[in-house]
Amino acid sequence: MNLLYSNDQRGAYPASWYAATAHELPPFPALEGEARADVCVVGAGYTGLSAALHLAEAGLSVVLLEAQRVGFGASGRNGGQLGSGQRVEQDGLESLVGPDEAKTYWTLAEDAKDLVKGLVAKHGIDCDLKPGVAWAGSSKGDVRHLHDYAALLQTRYGYDQIEALDAEAFHALCPSPDYRGGVVDWGAGHLHPLNFALGLARAARDAGVRIFENTEVLQIDEGHPARLTCPAGSVTADHVVLACNGYLGGLNGKVAARVMPINNFIAATEPLGDEAAKVLTKDIAVADSRFVVNYFRLSADKRLLFGGGESYGYRFPADIAATVRKPMCEIYPHLRDVRIDYAWGGTLAITMKRLPYLARVAPNILSASGYSGHGVGTATHAGQLMALAIRGEAEGFDTMSRLPNTPFPGGPALRNPLLVLAMTWFSLRDRLGI
Repeated sequence: MNLLYSNDQRGAYPASWYAATAHELPPFPALEGEARADVCVVGAGYTGLSAALHLAEAGLSVVLLEAQRVGFGASGRNGGQLGSGQRVEQDGLESLVGPDEAKTYWTLAEDAKDLVKGLVAKHGIDCDLKPGVAWAGSSKGDVRHLHDYAALLQTRYGYDQIEALDAEAFHALCPSPDYRGGVVDWGAGHLHPLNFALGLARAARDAGVRIFENTEVLQIDEGHPARLTCPAGSVTADHVVLACNGYLGGLNGKVAARVMPINNFIAATEPLGDEAAKVLTKDIAVADSRFVVNYFRLSADKRLLFGGGESYGYRFPADIAATVRKPMCEIYPHLRDVRIDYAWGGTLAITMKRLPYLARVAPNILSASGYSGHGVGTATHAGQLMALAIRGEAEGFDTMSRLPNTPFPGGPALRNPLLVLAMTWFSLRDRLGI
């Protein structure tokens, strides 16, 4: 199944609140004929846009190919949370790679946050970037874990921007009856994800990147140079950057064995007006401690943007609003009858260990993907690291490529059934409070 078109209209953004409030960018043409470049980037999400921008700013000629529209995939549909650290918590990383290496990955993650904030400032990207992400616990054990983790970051990593909250303090911030406490990370942030992507695209265009939309890459012939075949043309390039994430398809088997596409869903309610204070009392984002994570924040016009719900298989459910309303009402029962104005799905990608997969899949082909729901900062940073590696400064890329990533058992054929089993089990644990 081609995920580029299975759930979405060709050449059009989904009917999301993000698309409805995007700062419109005129379409780029489709590729026709032959093109030559120093670097060809495949995929115009955060990874590809960042790689293309940084390469062009360094003086290389860059062609960027996007099968749909700029920011069409997860980059333009996600929860907009710019989180700290890697997707795996630091104590988990310490167990995987040792304490010294774990500190290196913490530093790289801090660089990722700084990069996003710096790009927004440098290029004047209007994407409503705001500070603050809270993590909520639904049980005493969850809260204890979050408080212990905050203490670990404060003492072992010197991170002083995280604050532990008991039940009363957390309810003053997020008055949901489901949560019993949590933490707030004031060094993290949230933004309008599609407007961030469109801002990167404008910056890349202005830096000289040749961007082609509605141009699917059908085949990559490896070599020096490589050749990328598209429906109405081709690109010959000395280097290739694969920035496809959940939409890679069959372009590279090594990546496909380790990176699996999955779907997630978001709904935007009607504007809540003064009732918004019953959802959040400050302009922060929230994620909770469930395995099937709920994540939410208020929009600029006081809508609740709520992400959650489960779906197995690659097709979106027929009624996305109903899929999201169920977990939303578990968190906020008083919103049971609120109108939902927008509901949309998106395809992201995960790895076995929920760590990003960066790899040199051929001598002149780099790939980065598998951000596992932590892509706003990590993907943008991965693009910069690939650009640096192509220029001969590969330390950051090589460090990220050392993260442990194993293939899914059985490869692409069995990875989805195994995911269904795992998600069913963990979602049952969430419901039972285990």
